[in-house]
Amino acid sequence: MSDTKYIFVTGGVVSGLGKGISAASLGRLLKSRGYKVTSQKLDPYINVDPGTMSPFQHGEVFVTDDGLEADLDLGHYERFIDENLHTYSNLTTGKVYWNVINKERDGKYLGETVQVIPHVTNEIRNFVIQAGRHAQADVVITEIGGTTGDMESLPFLESIRQVPLIVGRNNCLFMHVTYIPYISGSKEYKSKPTQHSVKELQSHGINPDMIVARCDEKIPESVLDKISLFCNVEKDCVIENTTLESLYEVPLMFEDQNVADIVCKKLDLEIREPDLDEWRAMVDNIKASNKEHVTIALVGKYVQLHDAYLSVSEALYHAGFQNHVKVDIKWVDSETLDPNHLDETLKDVDGIILPGGFGGRGIEGMIAVANYARKKKIPYLGICLGMQIAAIAFARDVLGYEDANSYEFDPTSQHTIIDFMEDQSDTIRKGGTMRLGSYPCAIRPNTQLKKYYEKDLIDERHRHRYEFNNFYRSEFENNGMFISGTSPDKQLVEAIEFKDHPYYVGVQYHPEFKSRPNRPHPLFLGLIENSITYKEQKKKKD
Repeated sequence: MSDTKYIFVTGGVVSGLGKGISAASLGRLLKSRGYKVTSQKLDPYINVDPGTMSPFQHGEVFVTDDGLEADLDLGHYERFIDENLHTYSNLTTGKVYWNVINKERDGKYLGETVQVIPHVTNEIRNFVIQAGRHAQADVVITEIGGTTGDMESLPFLESIRQVPLIVGRNNCLFMHVTYIPYISGSKEYKSKPTQHSVKELQSHGINPDMIVARCDEKIPESVLDKISLFCNVEKDCVIENTTLESLYEVPLMFEDQNVADIVCKKLDLEIREPDLDEWRAMVDNIKASNKEHVTIALVGKYVQLHDAYLSVSEALYHAGFQNHVKVDIKWVDSETLDPNHLDETLKDVDGIILPGGFGGRGIEGMIAVANYARKKKIPYLGICLGMQIAAIAFARDVLGYEDANSYEFDPTSQHTIIDFMEDQSDTIRKGGTMRLGSYPCAIRPNTQLKKYYEKDLIDERHRHRYEFNNFYRSEFENNGMFISGTSPDKQLVEAIEFKDHPYYVGVQYHPEFKSRPNRPHPLFLGLIENSITYKEQKKKKD
């Protein structure tokens, strides 16, 4: 039998209920009790990973230290639990079948007929168990993507049904997140959808130990009683999850309902006193940050779906918490942006951020914004593509290279400021071929990077295929655009910043992935601090 405990979080009735937030909140509560927690997401889609999926459909791709391209829910897990996740933190149907087929081709099944049960389900089940071993965790929290009843989820449900047979039923807990609709005409909360969802889950051999009931308002006790009775779950295991002003309040709402203590009791874990002082102080800070506001323009090509920049927006909010301001994000579509009307578009913003992205669509709008921010001395943070855009804009406007571009956008340009990494070409496959995961960066003294990191060497996560062209380094330096961060061997440019500017920083990596609500990322703190100053200076001029 296993010493590791396994918690499985499923969803019912409708999608988008916040299974990930529920799982992450429970993880935070268990960690606050001194338990080592790791999390994972099992996704039913057939893509091998989300790396090549459209941000319009899937939202952002989260990247771990070890280079896993993963579902955006892993960002919630890391932000709440404050544990770096890993290669065993995300599994898709595509990856499962990829592994199974490769094993069959290699003769690993010794000529057996390969079937969903046991071969596919064994692959999933072993992956779940391996996550705990890899992280040396006391508790593994596994979220099952999709909604109970989906055809695509069936192998995953069967796999987690089998886990208690391997590790022992007392080492497993099943939490089901479901929706309680309110019918305004009759002024009633309805538990029937939850009952049907639990019945569907039971038909797959899984009896939930806890039910998390999602609703916008407080649920009447009579409805909670009915869920307990008809779903065969103890009353104190029916947990209310009402809509809150901040998602970071959810762990405290769960704590008020003794969720973690109930979980510990059911899993035969020692019930310990939690240390939530820092988290409570952070939530108090959030509530106190609604008086003063600062507006940041997020200029991107995927702004129609805000989840495409989820970690970026959360990192902005984190920096706002610490500076006691509420960050208002102005979403600006770079494709429809008119470069001739930037004064009007950006008149009310106090700072600008250009996040990552791929492809040439909307690039000219971004270049115009990068030039505008540099000339008007508006605080600017460019991330990955945003750094590359800042470099291209500088090369065109200051160095005079009118055709300056990235090889990605214009291979015929005579001045490819951004080009392929060494040993790559345009024939390379798009999936899993980028510089991914954590890499070191050496910081130059007397720079904004040095000021905010307060370190000489850092590690940050990357997700890109193109690099700054070293041919242009000296020209950039001689004209005021400093190379403020490089790889330790000085071969790769990691960060640039404009000298004659209060805060104009571009980084090739993705700092948003390492920001935490109680520990904001230094570069986002720099952006917000300088944006507050910029706003105050504007007021004085007015």
